[in-house]
Amino acid sequence: MCRNIRTLHNFAPPATDEEVRSAALQYVRKVSGSSKPSQANAEAFQRAVDTVAAATSTLLDELVTAAPPKDREVEASKARERGQARAARAA
Repeated sequence: MCRNIRTLHNFAPPATDEEVRSAALQYVRKVSGSSKPSQANAEAFQRAVDTVAAATSTLLDELVTAAPPKDREVEASKARERGQARAARAA
């Protein structure tokens, strides 16, 4: 599950609200141990996703770096290569 949480800091263009929310959802799913909460827990689950997304947005807004922004396409290519290498080792 956690592989779906991507680094969001220092990219050009910056992370979108949708990316932040997706990362928050994955985090809450992992911590709760549930990908789809019961009706009894749905409100608490949603509140947690909202809180984590807000905290993540605040963090990303406040982080500073001297490094140049990373290119999303280059990083995606590197990730694909790592995945292919993992698959080759597993085969």
